[in-house]
Amino acid sequence: DILVDGKVCDCDAVVTCQVGDPVPLQVKLTNRSKHSVGPFALTMMPYQDYQNGVHNYDLQDAITFVGSNTFYIDTVKPTKDSVYFGALLFLYTGDFYLNIKFHEDNCSRELPLSWLCLPSVHIRATEPVA
Repeated sequence: DILVDGKVCDCDAVVTCQVGDPVPLQVKLTNRSKHSVGPFALTMMPYQDYQNGVHNYDLQDAITFVGSNTFYIDTVKPTKDSVYFGALLFLYTGDFYLNIKFHEDNCSRELPLSWLCLPSVHIRATEPVA
């Protein structure tokens, strides 16, 4: 589950926020399997989609994270949750997207590392209301 500014997000909705206001993010990983899972690294990467196949990830002048954009998850037991909190601060107006990836962080495996990507979250940063 992904919550932006306290609202559950789905991939078809656009979340609107104001430039200059921190936007709380919450990502909850629920283990629905019968076995413990982990370790994982959870990474959140903002980008702009130019609608021509180009994604701009070089946004350090437009967006900043309050805290880290990467969280490490040791183990999630069966039927349990692991919740991570962060915040984004938009410095300019525009339409932005957030890639959220879970990366398997277990170096003892002989198989290639795997990724689980959630649908991108669409966030529209607007001018503050005067």
